[in-house]
Amino acid sequence: MAHNVEIKARAADFERQCRLAAAAADGEAEVLHQRDVFFHVPKGRLKLRYLRPDFGQLVSYERPDQEGPKSSKYELFSTDDPARLEITLAVSLPIRGVVEKTRTLYMVGQTRIHCDEVVGLGQFLELEVVMRQGQTVEEGGAVARDLMQRLEIKPHDLIDAAYMDLLERGE
Repeated sequence: MAHNVEIKARAADFERQCRLAAAAADGEAEVLHQRDVFFHVPKGRLKLRYLRPDFGQLVSYERPDQEGPKSSKYELFSTDDPARLEITLAVSLPIRGVVEKTRTLYMVGQTRIHCDEVVGLGQFLELEVVMRQGQTVEEGGAVARDLMQRLEIKPHDLIDAAYMDLLERGE
């Protein structure tokens, strides 16, 4: 399984924090419009991410619900027919819900910075430190904490849940 260390936080000053992300980035931002369909599963989480009508990714992942840097293990499966895959999955797995967002993606070294505007929830920042071979979770956490400081993400801004969970809880 692939492995990340990640954090998610409510944006205290979205415009400023996204400017800080842009200034730290290794290159230009990529703007993505994503629709994630979550399914009820017995273990972990499963979502089908629509990136375009002709391209999506099925993402299976396990991540603890905790604030601050946390380990996330995941598997990806790409498809050129996400709508058909959604129909196929929904035959056996109930749909839990849908998360729609506009994501501005910046790369800083081994880290993906997401400036997310989530329909029904608001504005968030997410850091995904893509773990390198032999790198420890503690080292990934240190990378995340450094970027949190650079992006002015405070401990009280951190959230412990996925967007889907927040929507279900009405937050």
